[in-house]
Amino acid sequence: MENKIIERFSKLNKAEKINWLVREYGDSSKEMEKILTQYWNQEEDLQKLHEEFSENTISNFYMPFGIAPNFLINGEIYAIPMVIEESSVVAAAAKSAKFWLDKGGFKTSIVGVSKSGHVHFIFKGDKDKLNSWFSEYLRDELFAKTGDITKNMRSRGGGILTIELVDKTSELENYYQIQATFDTRDSMGANFINSCLEQFAQVLKTEIQRNELFSREEKDSLQVIMSILSNYTPECLVCAEVSCKIEDLRDESGISPEEFAWKFRQAVQIAEIEPYRATTHNKGIMNGVDSVVVATGNDFRAVEACVHTYASRTGKYKSLTHCEIENGIFRFWINLPLALGVVGGLTKLHPLVMVALQILKNPSAEKLMQIVAVAGLAQNFAALRSLITTGIQKGHMKMHLLNILNQLEATEEEKQYFINFFKDKTVSHHLVISEFHKLRNK
Repeated sequence: MENKIIERFSKLNKAEKINWLVREYGDSSKEMEKILTQYWNQEEDLQKLHEEFSENTISNFYMPFGIAPNFLINGEIYAIPMVIEESSVVAAAAKSAKFWLDKGGFKTSIVGVSKSGHVHFIFKGDKDKLNSWFSEYLRDELFAKTGDITKNMRSRGGGILTIELVDKTSELENYYQIQATFDTRDSMGANFINSCLEQFAQVLKTEIQRNELFSREEKDSLQVIMSILSNYTPECLVCAEVSCKIEDLRDESGISPEEFAWKFRQAVQIAEIEPYRATTHNKGIMNGVDSVVVATGNDFRAVEACVHTYASRTGKYKSLTHCEIENGIFRFWINLPLALGVVGGLTKLHPLVMVALQILKNPSAEKLMQIVAVAGLAQNFAALRSLITTGIQKGHMKMHLLNILNQLEATEEEKQYFINFFKDKTVSHHLVISEFHKLRNK
């Protein structure tokens, strides 16, 4: 039977929403209803809190919350919380942390913290008049007319940094921008930035109408298209790196330190020139980055969009990490644009986010940027280390083994049998299935 269009779905209560879904998209077994309801929090207030994070909420979608311990970052030990469902990511990060623990650990630095936003508008008048009016009058007026909005942020050392008029008419007819940069301190700052930009747009429209410099036709030609922050933040940048003597690059695979260093650098250089490899290379970095971003209640979609734009900034998609060998020293580093916050959003609402930030010693936004960059670098190091030695599948499939066994509904005794069985073998889906049937047949 064809499913029906439903009106005013958002006005239904949770039970009514579920009943409709089960009726239209479920089956007679009520399995869908059982699954949806079994993931509710038993504590009513906590469930209500989760339901108010978003709209039309009918259940909770759980993700594993893991810990990668023993990260030495700028001389301080951290345990990093990671929320991710992919096998081997947390284990790989922890393995990298242990590898670098006795080699000085990870070093980080903040390159910049400014974020950008724009008022996009059309103006069909004299551009020279617009430029001179902006520089001689409007810029100061924009700072002044947003004083109430920026007061609290300025008291914390942040606020609007710069306001510029950008001429884009060579790319799109009559198109200009008011581009502003911001320091939002410990908040990600989206609401703050957008509030400032919308005020800019209002001031622009009001003030141009008052000014006798422009003709009636020029005034009427002004059209504000939109006012919005940019999730591309190349000036909100953090660097993380590791380094050691080549002879310290000892790996249990048996590969020599010299060969390890050479192959590792070649692997990074391949990702710097080959987009097919760079995409997978950077995806692995984001396994580490996103898992910490999610755990700390930040916007991983914004981070992803920004990072991949940054990787393409030269006109070609490239590796986010870099490697060099000079004077017997191996150095591996990453530069990442990360707009993160530790106040606002879910940071004071989601109980597990608050726990994650507590585990990270309640960091500032800048400190969190550094921790997240380290997670990305560690993840990439672990992946490349596997690729140039044993291959990626050996470790990954061992972690994936439990997923396969859970799909087969294996008992705890059977799981232990397979863990022992694959101690000296490479896990493959076919071999697991084959051996599982043999075991069951016995």
